[in-house]
Amino acid sequence: MKPLNQFLSLLPKKVQQKIARIKSPFDAQEYLYSMPYNAEARDRSPLNVMLDQQCHCLDGGFLAALLLWKIGFTPLVLDLLPAPESDDDHVLALYQVEGRWGATAKSNFVQLGFREPAYRDLRELAMSYFEHYMNTHRQKTLRRFTRPMNLSKLDPSWMWDEASAHRLYTKFYTRKSIPLISKSTEKKLNLVRPDIFNAETLGTDMNWVYGNREK
Repeated sequence: MKPLNQFLSLLPKKVQQKIARIKSPFDAQEYLYSMPYNAEARDRSPLNVMLDQQCHCLDGGFLAALLLWKIGFTPLVLDLLPAPESDDDHVLALYQVEGRWGATAKSNFVQLGFREPAYRDLRELAMSYFEHYMNTHRQKTLRRFTRPMNLSKLDPSWMWDEASAHRLYTKFYTRKSIPLISKSTEKKLNLVRPDIFNAETLGTDMNWVYGNREK
């Protein structure tokens, strides 16, 4: 049995039926949106995300890559990195249509999720998150991004085994990153306006935001 089919076979029938209705990257994003955001200190395997029906940006992002894989895309994940000790990383599941990049992602913030396939390269895609990537001090925190990791080339046990998933996620966080802005630009950044911050956090569970949640 192919690894992806093995993963799908482990799901309850009702969940399999939900997954069968996913036909596009936007459908995959809607599925992520249907689950509550939960940033507890646990990195679920995709199987446990679907069984528990909750996730954060890391385990949700890896699940999104599998959902994209199921509908014909290569399962690729990319990490967006903030300034050190300022914010959380953010995981994107990538897809490409007619040579242009888009993304699906799970986030607690309004504009850090879906991107249409309109971006010429990965740097351009990453920069589309820049003005929306902020912390509770209204600082714009996005600084770097990684090259994609192709999940189809890995031992598939991470899809259903949480210990294997944790090892993979730890490895993912050690990947070399590429700067998005210069140090001189970083020093000149303005704070996000309060009204924009309020819009970006509409519906956000502030208990799970970096700096607020329990470590």
